[in-house]
Amino acid sequence: MEKRNNYFSWIIATWFGSGLLPIAPGTWGSLAAFPFAYIISVYSGPNVLIIGTIILFFIGVQASNNVEKSAQEKDPKFIVVDEVVGQWIALLPLSFLNNYVGPDLPYWLFVPIAVVAFLAFRIYDIWKPWPINYIDKNVPGGLGIMLDDVIAGAYALIITSAMTVVMTFYYI
Repeated sequence: MEKRNNYFSWIIATWFGSGLLPIAPGTWGSLAAFPFAYIISVYSGPNVLIIGTIILFFIGVQASNNVEKSAQEKDPKFIVVDEVVGQWIALLPLSFLNNYVGPDLPYWLFVPIAVVAFLAFRIYDIWKPWPINYIDKNVPGGLGIMLDDVIAGAYALIITSAMTVVMTFYYI
C-alpha cells in the first residue's frame, strides 16, 4: 500500500511528469495546468474550477510532503503541483468570462488574457515578493511548497481580473 500511495504522490506532485522535464520545471508545470483548467472551465464552469483548485491544494500538500520525504530534498524543483494550483487561481477570471460569454468566446479575447495569466503568475512565482518570500523560507513541508504559489496565483489573479474587465468592456 505504501508503494502505491508514494506512486500516486509522485504522479500528482510532478503533475503527470511535467515537473521531470529537464529545464524550467516550474514553467512546464504551469503550462501543463492549462489544458486541465480549460477543460474544467468549458465543461463544468468556474465554480468547479474553484472547488478543484481547493481540492488539489490539499491533495498537493500531502503529495508534496510525501515526495519531499521520498526525495530527501527540501522543496525539490520537480514538484510542480503548486504551480498548477497557482496557475488555476490566475486563470479564474478567464473561466468566469468563458462562462459569461459562452462557447463563442473569441480567441483575440481569450489568448491575451491566458498569456497575461501565465506571465504574471510566473513572474510572481520567480520574483517572490512579500509574503511569498517569507512563506518560501519559513513554512516547511508541503504546506510551504503549496502556499507560496497560492499567493503568487492570487497576485496574478488581480492582474488577470483587471485585464479581463478592461477587455470585456471593449468586447461588449
